[in-house]
Amino acid sequence: MGESGLQSAVDVGALPLRDVMDLLAGTFYVLDESGYFVLWNQQVERVTGLSAERLRGLHMLEVFEPADRPTVAKAFCTVFQQDERVQLEARVRSADGETIPFAFCASRLLVGGGGSYMCGMGMDLSQHHRQRDKLELFERALTAASNGIVITRHEGTDNPIEYVNPAYERISGYEAEEVMCRDSRFMAAPGLDEDQRSKLGEAVRAHQPASVVFRNQRKNGELFWNHLSVTPVRDHSRRVTHFIGIIEDITATKQRTAQLEHLVTHDALTGLANRVLLRDRLDHAIHSAQRNHEQVAIVMLDLNKFKEINDTLGHAAGDLVLKNVAQRLQSALRESDTVARLGGDEFVLVLAEQPNLRFTLRMIDRVRRAMAGEMDIDGRLLSVGASMGVAVYPADGRNVHDLLQAADAAMYESKHGGPDAVHFYSSAMAHTTAARQHMENALRDALDRDDLYLLFQPDVCVETGKILGLEALLRWRHPERGELLPADFLPEAEENGLIVPLGRRVLEDVCSTLRFLADLGYPDLPISINACAREFTQRDYLLHLGRRIAHHGIKPTSLALELHEEQLMHDPEQATRLANGLQELGIKLSVDEFGAGRNNLSCLRRLPVSQLKMTRRRVQEIGASPSDGMLAKTMLDIGHNLNIPVVATGVETRDQRDFLAAHGCSRVQGNYISQPLARPALAEWLTAH
Repeated sequence: MGESGLQSAVDVGALPLRDVMDLLAGTFYVLDESGYFVLWNQQVERVTGLSAERLRGLHMLEVFEPADRPTVAKAFCTVFQQDERVQLEARVRSADGETIPFAFCASRLLVGGGGSYMCGMGMDLSQHHRQRDKLELFERALTAASNGIVITRHEGTDNPIEYVNPAYERISGYEAEEVMCRDSRFMAAPGLDEDQRSKLGEAVRAHQPASVVFRNQRKNGELFWNHLSVTPVRDHSRRVTHFIGIIEDITATKQRTAQLEHLVTHDALTGLANRVLLRDRLDHAIHSAQRNHEQVAIVMLDLNKFKEINDTLGHAAGDLVLKNVAQRLQSALRESDTVARLGGDEFVLVLAEQPNLRFTLRMIDRVRRAMAGEMDIDGRLLSVGASMGVAVYPADGRNVHDLLQAADAAMYESKHGGPDAVHFYSSAMAHTTAARQHMENALRDALDRDDLYLLFQPDVCVETGKILGLEALLRWRHPERGELLPADFLPEAEENGLIVPLGRRVLEDVCSTLRFLADLGYPDLPISINACAREFTQRDYLLHLGRRIAHHGIKPTSLALELHEEQLMHDPEQATRLANGLQELGIKLSVDEFGAGRNNLSCLRRLPVSQLKMTRRRVQEIGASPSDGMLAKTMLDIGHNLNIPVVATGVETRDQRDFLAAHGCSRVQGNYISQPLARPALAEWLTAH
């Protein structure tokens, strides 16, 4: 050491201790054996917020948090009793109540003359604790995250894993120690979603963030859908050192999405394509045929007697039939073809890539053979054929709408051409289809505009002329054709389903009229309404009847339901259930068109029938010759034997009335008695009679 260096050392050594200790970043202090401050630097005053005068008389334990004082006292004793250096953490409390964490170190100091002191330093740990708490928060957040988190080290083309959180372990099935230092691509499912993996690889090579969706393999080999977001991590020099990836297992979401898409595009009962998917497939087939100069055949099927199956065996059996039909149709076609269900018992086949008409005919024949065999439905063997209508692209239409409309028109013709008939579309069918559609639209408009109305025709006692009841007769005030009778539009209404809202409209008007009659003083005058099978097979039919009667506050016995004899005889079990339900409600059951066909007397005997309404055909047969009315007399005899009153309808002349009276008919209805009356005219007629 040179002379100048020695002089510098001497100069530094000569510096006063207080000047040196005030330069220290931390606290510096000297305590006597009793624990009182002897010497301290300015940092002690700053941290404690105490003046020099206050520190001189302060025991060192008073500057610490009460909970830490035992630990500090023990360390203090260790320094003096065992002459050891101690290190500890304790919290200092300042004069204003702030708590500051400190790290202390202290040793015993001997001074000439035998004095013993404790000399120590302290460092404020506040910033360190904040950093530690922040790191602990990050660690807890990573541990608590529901998505998998993986951190990889970036080493050229490799990205070995350095960290994974518990969610990653749960999603992948691997423990953390099993994946450490492995390349992050080790879970890739080979051969799947290569485009997404390429996108990710390009982003990593370019040090760019990426968001991809692909399938990975769990440890057990199970595939799962992974939404992976990758972000590069840069150091202070902007060099990418790591990548952080967030893994979201979206398998359940993918499955739910697939299920929803299937529900939107497929029939819930049969699993076949629905109307939405049918249009998409047909549109695709048309474009393909246009490019390849081929044909597309559209076959629309309507099952034979399906309504009868539903009515007789119930809806559960009907559902089984529909499922069975769906399977048979699919088995008869190719993968490139489409089988769709429009609803009810209507199916549509899209036969793509048809080279010629002969090829189409062979495919239709395959469908017919598939439908020919009997079906085992709950132990019953049923034959379920189908009427088919065929339209061909491009001859019968060049777009989805026109082709489906053409196939529907052809099917409508086949339904009237015998069982299992197949009709190809012709231009003449367009007029029939247009007429049906026009009728349906007009009937819908009539319901909206209230163009349908009721007339009421009395039936009276033959002997006294006393009115015994009324029949509600429906009329349509057609804007072009004038007044239409039920026979002009009810068959179409049954076919297109409008009969149900129409029937409910009639019920509402009849209940209102019964309320009107009760207010006029005729509370016990019943009105009968006609109902068809499509109405009374609705599941809520009886419930709806009961609700409307209660709503209008009328007597259930003032309402009678007229059902055709043929409908009741068709399914005796269902007829019995319906009749019993009506009886429980208090509604009368009347059999209409009695004598129009075969009679099942045993069935009639079992049913709680209030009256039999003889078909007008039997009444019209009554003429000058005594033999002309023999069938009418037979109907009357049957009613007498069954002990059920018979009402003769359609009575037009006095001769008919007299013949019926002579053979025991007690009630008659027809124009001879009164024309059908609107409600105001009915009130006048009742007053007059």
